[in-house]
Amino acid sequence: MTAGSRISRRGLLTAGATAAVGTVVTAAAACSPEQAPAFRNGTARGQDVSAVTPAEAAGGTAVEPFHGVHQAGIATPPQTHAAFVGLDLNPGTDREAIARMMRLLSDDAYRLTQGVPALADTEPELAVLPARLTVTFGFGPGLFAAAKIERLRPESVAPLPDFSIDKLQERWNGGDLLLQICADDALTVAHALRMTVKDARAFARVRWIQRGFRRPPHVQTPGLTQHNVMGQLDGTVNPRPGTPDFDRAVWISGGPPGMRGGTTLVLRRIRAELETWDAVDRTGREFAVGRRLDTGAPLTGRKEHDEPDFAALTPAGFPVIADQAHIRRAHVADPALRIFRRVYNYDDDLSADGHADSGLLFASYQADIARQFTPVQRRLAEADLLNEWTTPIGSAVFAIPPGCAEGGWIGQALLS
Repeated sequence: MTAGSRISRRGLLTAGATAAVGTVVTAAAACSPEQAPAFRNGTARGQDVSAVTPAEAAGGTAVEPFHGVHQAGIATPPQTHAAFVGLDLNPGTDREAIARMMRLLSDDAYRLTQGVPALADTEPELAVLPARLTVTFGFGPGLFAAAKIERLRPESVAPLPDFSIDKLQERWNGGDLLLQICADDALTVAHALRMTVKDARAFARVRWIQRGFRRPPHVQTPGLTQHNVMGQLDGTVNPRPGTPDFDRAVWISGGPPGMRGGTTLVLRRIRAELETWDAVDRTGREFAVGRRLDTGAPLTGRKEHDEPDFAALTPAGFPVIADQAHIRRAHVADPALRIFRRVYNYDDDLSADGHADSGLLFASYQADIARQFTPVQRRLAEADLLNEWTTPIGSAVFAIPPGCAEGGWIGQALLS
């Protein structure tokens, strides 16, 4: 792709120069999302599709909507693969430039999530199997400052308090803009990541990327709570999307109009100390968590979703669920004050002696970080038995703007 092509493309999206399409993109890349069926069995009209048709499966062609009141990728059932990308705005990038960037990136996301190549997509073949792709955008405090719209920033989207258990590494912290890219196929995620980051280069540079995974839908029935790399069922008490409790806990209903229908995200990178965790017997692990590792049932119950009985005592008079057990410290009685976890595992490397660099990408969505996330994190930092085997090493906060209508773009109400 030439520099002139990039300029023409940006001009197309910002000034409506539709006549330039034929000179900068292939016929396949210029196709609109409404023409998606032409690409389902090939990369361009006239191609012999017989060789590629058998490779497609129902999961590969599954599409998640891009337009709507809320951004996709939050209430969406979690996909198998995720890439979280934090970007910093280039010096001098102002509100007008940020708006141009978001129009460009929103167009990319719309096309790719519908199984259609992005404009000027040099590998259009990689876009035709979206595999439930979602691209979710978040705005960090620095973006609000650069755009001079800090009055519209949710008050709780600010650096978190210092927690005693944190050992944060600068390379995993902060960020002005977040791209959360999720799909049930790793190649789909890689392609969407490349297309969007390539189009953000004129405005921002990559600060960090964190890749995560879960069990795919052909391995475990979607909707069931999954085990994480430590063997725990993670997210048992999550609010259920589509319910009033979820809506109250997750979506912003007041405050600046540009954020209504949006939410906030806290992304924590939590290293799991698996070598020492492996040395603990099963009874000790379950005591620390307060749940059975196989079923997720509280130590006072039989099934995963049984309510814990925090008053239950052993014959010796001690609490069955210890005062410092994870589920007791994380417990929130009011459903409106709970957080929504969308957790991914990471497993990035092995040391020379075979020790794993593994843990959790803990994505917490809530309407208000200060009212919902911070109190729980304070209790965990004060006295959670799991702190012996988990270490937060990265932390970032973002406002997640609401979704957009057809023809609109993410962040439009904030940046226009």
